[in-house]
Amino acid sequence: MIKVFIDASTKGNPGPSGGGLMITSEIIYKQKSYAFSEMTNHQAEFEILLTALEFLLEEKWQHETITIYSDSKVVVQTIDKDFTNNPLFLPYLEKFRLLQEEFSLLILQWIPESKNKGADNLARQGLQKALKQTQKKGKT
Repeated sequence: MIKVFIDASTKGNPGPSGGGLMITSEIIYKQKSYAFSEMTNHQAEFEILLTALEFLLEEKWQHETITIYSDSKVVVQTIDKDFTNNPLFLPYLEKFRLLQEEFSLLILQWIPESKNKGADNLARQGLQKALKQTQKKGKT
């Protein structure tokens, strides 16, 4: 079983964003941070979920039992209900549906922020990367 902890961080809302993921199993331990473009915090939470799925596919782990932990109630509820009224979230939900089909068993579980510190730190690192990219663009 693979456990994936995800989180996002945004400066401003919307603003430059980052995401982090921490993957663990009995034999795996990986940490990744990503810089995202300007988006809302909820969009960044969806973006890191999709990024995590794409990374799992790249690593060819789709046949494992995978539990993804997120502290975003909006993301978890949207995926659980397979529905959103928010037009900004619809493209994320549609892409999730497509990616989900690639996995044997995929579970998305909400956890409190206090249980997600590793992914939170990685998301903040991703945000720092995004802020540096924004500063570089401002200088050109």
